[in-house]
Amino acid sequence: MESWLFLALVLVIAIVGKNMSLVIASAVVMVLKLLPVASRWLPVIQSKGINWGVTVISVAILVPIATGQITFADLFKAFRTPAGWIAIAAGIAGAILSKYGINQLAAVPQVTVALVLGTIIGVVVFKGVAAGPVIASGMTYCIVTLLNLHF
Repeated sequence: MESWLFLALVLVIAIVGKNMSLVIASAVVMVLKLLPVASRWLPVIQSKGINWGVTVISVAILVPIATGQITFADLFKAFRTPAGWIAIAAGIAGAILSKYGINQLAAVPQVTVALVLGTIIGVVVFKGVAAGPVIASGMTYCIVTLLNLHF
Protein backbone atom coordinates (compact mmCIF):
# COMPACT_ATOMS: atom_id res chain seq x y z
CA MET A 1 0.00 0.00 0.00
CA GLU A 2 2.85 2.35 0.79
CA SER A 3 4.24 2.04 -2.73
CA TRP A 4 0.85 3.07 -4.18
CA LEU A 5 0.74 6.15 -1.93
CA PHE A 6 4.29 7.06 -2.88
CA LEU A 7 3.57 6.66 -6.60
CA ALA A 8 0.33 8.63 -6.25
CA LEU A 9 2.22 11.42 -4.48
CA VAL A 10 4.78 11.52 -7.30
CA LEU A 11 1.94 11.59 -9.84
CA VAL A 12 0.17 14.47 -8.05
CA ILE A 13 3.41 16.44 -7.73
CA ALA A 14 4.10 15.86 -11.42
CA ILE A 15 0.61 17.01 -12.38
CA VAL A 16 0.86 20.12 -10.18
CA GLY A 17 4.32 20.81 -11.56
CA LYS A 18 3.04 20.26 -15.13
CA ASN A 19 5.80 17.79 -15.92
CA MET A 20 4.41 15.40 -18.52
CA SER A 21 7.45 13.11 -18.53
CA LEU A 22 7.07 12.43 -14.84
CA VAL A 23 3.26 12.14 -15.16
CA ILE A 24 3.66 9.52 -17.88
CA ALA A 25 6.43 7.68 -16.03
CA SER A 26 4.51 7.43 -12.77
CA ALA A 27 1.27 6.48 -14.58
CA VAL A 28 3.06 3.76 -16.56
CA VAL A 29 4.61 2.32 -13.40
CA MET A 30 1.21 2.36 -11.68
CA VAL A 31 -0.42 0.58 -14.63
CA LEU A 32 2.41 -1.97 -14.76
CA LYS A 33 1.98 -2.56 -11.05
CA LEU A 34 -1.66 -3.53 -11.70
CA LEU A 35 -0.74 -6.23 -14.22
CA PRO A 36 -0.37 -9.86 -13.14
CA VAL A 37 3.12 -9.96 -14.66
CA ALA A 38 4.32 -7.02 -12.52
CA SER A 39 6.35 -9.23 -10.20
CA ARG A 40 8.37 -10.45 -13.19
CA TRP A 41 8.56 -7.28 -15.28
CA LEU A 42 9.20 -4.56 -12.71
CA PRO A 43 12.56 -6.05 -11.61
CA VAL A 44 13.58 -6.40 -15.28
CA ILE A 45 12.66 -2.79 -15.97
CA GLN A 46 14.51 -1.70 -12.83
CA SER A 47 17.68 -3.55 -13.82
CA LYS A 48 17.61 -2.87 -17.58
CA GLY A 49 15.57 0.33 -17.85
CA ILE A 50 18.50 2.72 -17.49
CA ASN A 51 20.32 0.97 -20.33
CA TRP A 52 17.17 1.05 -22.48
CA GLY A 53 16.78 4.76 -21.72
CA VAL A 54 20.40 5.49 -22.59
CA THR A 55 19.89 3.63 -25.87
CA VAL A 56 16.79 5.70 -26.72
CA ILE A 57 18.63 8.93 -25.85
CA SER A 58 21.61 7.81 -27.95
CA VAL A 59 19.33 7.17 -30.91
CA ALA A 60 17.81 10.63 -30.52
CA ILE A 61 21.29 12.18 -30.38
CA LEU A 62 22.37 10.35 -33.56
CA VAL A 63 19.29 11.31 -35.61
CA PRO A 64 20.68 14.76 -36.58
CA ILE A 65 23.74 12.98 -37.99
CA ALA A 66 21.50 10.64 -39.96
CA THR A 67 19.45 13.53 -41.34
CA GLY A 68 22.53 15.52 -42.30
CA GLN A 69 21.88 18.32 -39.80
CA ILE A 70 25.23 17.59 -38.16
CA THR A 71 28.22 17.00 -40.42
CA PHE A 72 31.95 16.45 -40.11
CA ALA A 73 32.35 20.21 -40.63
CA ASP A 74 30.31 20.76 -37.44
CA LEU A 75 32.49 18.26 -35.62
CA PHE A 76 35.65 20.07 -36.66
CA LYS A 77 34.13 23.44 -35.65
CA ALA A 78 33.68 22.10 -32.13
CA PHE A 79 37.46 21.77 -31.80
CA ARG A 80 37.99 25.41 -32.77
CA THR A 81 36.01 27.09 -29.99
CA PRO A 82 36.32 27.18 -26.21
CA ALA A 83 32.62 26.29 -25.95
CA GLY A 84 33.27 23.20 -28.07
CA TRP A 85 36.09 22.06 -25.81
CA ILE A 86 33.93 22.70 -22.74
CA ALA A 87 31.14 20.62 -24.32
CA ILE A 88 33.58 17.79 -25.05
CA ALA A 89 34.91 17.91 -21.46
CA ALA A 90 31.36 17.99 -20.07
CA GLY A 91 30.43 14.98 -22.20
CA ILE A 92 33.43 13.08 -20.89
CA ALA A 93 32.64 14.08 -17.29
CA GLY A 94 29.00 13.08 -17.71
CA ALA A 95 29.98 9.68 -19.07
CA ILE A 96 32.45 9.07 -16.24
CA LEU A 97 29.95 10.19 -13.59
CA SER A 98 27.29 7.97 -15.17
CA LYS A 99 29.62 4.96 -14.88
CA TYR A 100 30.03 5.58 -11.16
CA GLY A 101 26.33 6.37 -10.85
CA ILE A 102 25.20 3.07 -12.32
CA ASN A 103 27.63 1.21 -10.06
CA GLN A 104 26.37 3.10 -7.01
CA LEU A 105 22.70 2.52 -7.85
CA ALA A 106 23.42 -1.22 -8.05
CA ALA A 107 25.54 -1.33 -4.88
CA VAL A 108 23.57 1.09 -2.67
CA PRO A 109 19.88 0.99 -3.58
CA GLN A 110 19.05 3.31 -0.66
CA VAL A 111 20.51 6.21 -2.63
CA THR A 112 17.64 5.82 -5.10
CA VAL A 113 15.15 7.34 -2.63
CA ALA A 114 17.21 10.50 -2.22
CA LEU A 115 17.86 10.71 -5.97
CA VAL A 116 14.16 10.33 -6.74
CA LEU A 117 13.31 13.09 -4.28
CA GLY A 118 16.05 15.34 -5.65
CA THR A 119 14.97 14.66 -9.22
CA ILE A 120 11.34 15.41 -8.41
CA ILE A 121 12.31 18.67 -6.72
CA GLY A 122 14.56 19.60 -9.64
CA VAL A 123 11.85 18.82 -12.18
CA VAL A 124 8.86 20.34 -10.42
CA VAL A 125 10.35 23.30 -8.55
CA PHE A 126 13.15 24.28 -10.93
CA LYS A 127 11.50 23.14 -14.19
CA GLY A 128 14.39 20.77 -14.86
CA VAL A 129 14.34 17.57 -16.88
CA ALA A 130 14.51 14.12 -15.26
CA ALA A 131 17.42 13.03 -17.41
CA GLY A 132 20.20 13.10 -14.85
CA PRO A 133 19.60 10.63 -12.01
CA VAL A 134 22.48 8.43 -13.13
CA ILE A 135 24.84 11.39 -13.34
CA ALA A 136 23.48 12.64 -10.00
CA SER A 137 24.23 9.23 -8.54
CA GLY A 138 27.77 9.47 -9.91
CA MET A 139 28.16 12.92 -8.37
CA THR A 140 26.84 11.51 -5.08
CA TYR A 141 29.32 8.64 -5.29
CA CYS A 142 32.25 11.02 -5.85
CA ILE A 143 31.26 13.35 -3.00
CA VAL A 144 30.42 10.53 -0.58
CA THR A 145 33.71 8.81 -1.38
CA LEU A 146 35.69 12.04 -1.11
CA LEU A 147 34.17 12.83 2.29
CA ASN A 148 34.34 9.17 3.41
CA LEU A 149 30.61 9.05 4.13
CA HIS A 150 28.25 6.07 3.97
CA PHE A 151 24.55 5.36 3.53
